[in-house]
Order: sequence, then structure tokens, then C-alpha cells
Amino acid sequence: MKHFLEELGDLKQRLLEMGGLVESAIYRSIAAVVEKDADQAQQVLKNEARINQMEIEIDDLATRLLALQQPMATDLRFLTAAIKINNDLERMGDLAVNIVERALSLMQEPVIRPAIDIPQMAKLTESMVHKSLDAFVRSDVELARAVLLSDDAVDDLRDGIYEELIDFMQESSDQVRPGVNLMFVARNLERVADHATNIAEDVLFLVQGVEVRHHANLKP
Repeated sequence: MKHFLEELGDLKQRLLEMGGLVESAIYRSIAAVVEKDADQAQQVLKNEARINQMEIEIDDLATRLLALQQPMATDLRFLTAAIKINNDLERMGDLAVNIVERALSLMQEPVIRPAIDIPQMAKLTESMVHKSLDAFVRSDVELARAVLLSDDAVDDLRDGIYEELIDFMQESSDQVRPGVNLMFVARNLERVADHATNIAEDVLFLVQGVEVRHHANLKP
């Protein structure tokens, strides 16, 4: 039993390490967009392989514990949540790479008015990711619910960015390529926020044993 608990602790620690890498990747990808910083972009690309390798290692460990230990109740929920969170983190890492690819393209394009509301959207999205991981570490139901409630604000920012970019692109053909790239950046940030929401839902499942899909049943 002691060995099993140690392995659960190891699994949690690995998830947190992966979460830290993913948070860094998201931050660096946006810095690459806003500051046109090629070094930040290259660092994201460099760390992609490590994130992917960790995803495989974590999945193997969690699957092995499920198969060999046949856990019950809370431990079973933890392992189930860990596998899902692991997948969400890996997808966030992929989305950071997608943003970097757009950033590298934007470095060759004329500047659209200070990145529209991309920095504001990025800040909110990064906060959601950080809070979702904190909620997981602390088994904090209220923090998880706060992440769910932030999702609509991210969607609203995305819609506003789309509208403003369309206006810019209609004004000048020179704005079309950078405008499209920024729309994809906003889209990828929205998807990062969706994965943070998934993690928050997994925390609620882990702590309370209830499914909270599509923001249903948000009230305590």
C-alpha cells in the first residue's frame, strides 16, 4: 500500500512538472507574438519534445497503476483524472506550438495595431491554466469553479478580436495576412482555455465525484 501511495505521489509530481512546462510554453508563445521575439519562439519549439515525452511517461505510469493495483473510490478517480489532465496538458503544448508558428509568420508581416486584445486574452487564459493546476494540487473546488466561470469571458474576447480584425482586413489588403494569423492565435488561445476548463471539471470530478460538463451545475 505504501508503494502504491508513493507512486501516486510521483504521478502527481510529474503532472505538475509537465504543467509548469506547458505554462511556460504558453507564456513564451504569446511573447513571441506580441514582442516578435524569435528566441521565445525557438524555446517553445525546443521544449515540445520534452512535453510529448512526459505525456507518454505519465500515461504509461497511470495506466500501469490502474491495471495492476485495481484502485477503488478516490484513488480510481485520481488516476482517471490524471490520465485526462495529462492529455489536456499535451494538447495545450501543441497549441502553444501552433501559436509560435503564427508568431514566426507575423515577424515577417507589417504590424497591426498593438496585437489587438491578444495580450488581454492571453493573460486571462494563462490565469485559467494556472488556477486549474492549483485547483488540482489543492483539491480546491471553488478555484476550479472560478476557472469554469472565466471561460465565457475568453469567448467574448475572442469574438471581439475577430470583429476588430475583420474591420482591419476590410480596410486594407496589407492587413489580411497578419489579420488571419492573429485570428488563429486567438482561436488557439480559446482552445487552451477550453483545456483549462476540462482540467477544472476533472478536479470537480476528483474531489466531489460528480460530472460538471458544459458548465452545468456550477452552484455548490
